[in-house]
Amino acid sequence: MKIVVATGIYPPDIGGPATYVKALAQELIDLKHEVIVITYSHIADQTDPWLVVGISKSGGSLFRWWRYSRALKKYGEDADIVYAFSSVSCGIPLKMAGLQKPKKILRLGGDFLWERYTDRGGKLGLREWYGKICNLRLMTCDWLLQHFDHIVFSSAFQRDIYLDHYNNLPAYSVIENALAGAATILHEKHNPFRILFLGRLVRFKNLPPLFEALKNLPHTTLTIAGSGPKLSSLQALAKTLNIADRIAFVGNREGKDKQKLFYDHDLLVLPSLTEISPNVALEARAVGMPVLLTEETGLSLVLQKGMVVRALKDAGQILVALKEVQKNYGEIAAASAQPNAVRSWCIVAQEHENLFKRLVP
Repeated sequence: MKIVVATGIYPPDIGGPATYVKALAQELIDLKHEVIVITYSHIADQTDPWLVVGISKSGGSLFRWWRYSRALKKYGEDADIVYAFSSVSCGIPLKMAGLQKPKKILRLGGDFLWERYTDRGGKLGLREWYGKICNLRLMTCDWLLQHFDHIVFSSAFQRDIYLDHYNNLPAYSVIENALAGAATILHEKHNPFRILFLGRLVRFKNLPPLFEALKNLPHTTLTIAGSGPKLSSLQALAKTLNIADRIAFVGNREGKDKQKLFYDHDLLVLPSLTEISPNVALEARAVGMPVLLTEETGLSLVLQKGMVVRALKDAGQILVALKEVQKNYGEIAAASAQPNAVRSWCIVAQEHENLFKRLVP
């Protein structure tokens, strides 16, 4: 099959969709499919064994969407599958492209409109936000979803939210993220205690309360690995709270550099307002790193195994959870180092291939 994957971000950009698309593309290539990736990311040094088409972000949304739609028209007109990783930034250009032949699939591991709400300062998690969303916004979301032949949810959590609020969803299925097998190590507690956050620096990641909690943990350091629009404000907050000497901003990390962060730190913390299907938590868990994850998550109980899942919405909750982990670190680290139930990328790709074959007999 010819499969065009439409994504907003792609390595070297950091984030769940970037990691997912690259890993899935490799598996689909191994299964002898033709894969083309279209992305807004700027690709400076492309060495992947598949074509990656970079689309400039300049000129505002309409110009970006128009350029993206032209690329979809060029590379997707004779495709069997177009697999989009965003309902808006990829979905609108896909509608503009007017492709007739390919089956159009949307993967939902996030929620574009909810993320925009949090970018404007909203503090509700995904489930609570959908309980308060107005009918006009629901109609807009529904209009976007109707362009697709099939929706792939990354979690039953998000599927159930959508089933509660949308009356006419396209056909859908759930394909959970991979939990790769790797050699786990037993982490030993450092002094000072080393916390890691790895991800995009955007509002819904809920990092200011983590900084406020850190102020009350003098023997604890924090490494921030990632980039995004909140970088400068987070650096300023660290100075305001007088904890800049205990926070290291190290930029994006991938491959071996990311693995080294997992091995060198005591705890990965993800205090997001909602984490639907956090790839980075699964990557850390795969090597035995303890993970403190928000309870507003879509990870199944099987994938959560070995993680500490707590309410992490405000600084007080985060502080209590961090003190709990530090107090019981030996027990938590031992649980995290236990072999996990492997869900390989090969399995994830096979589930996708089975879906594609059902849609394109």
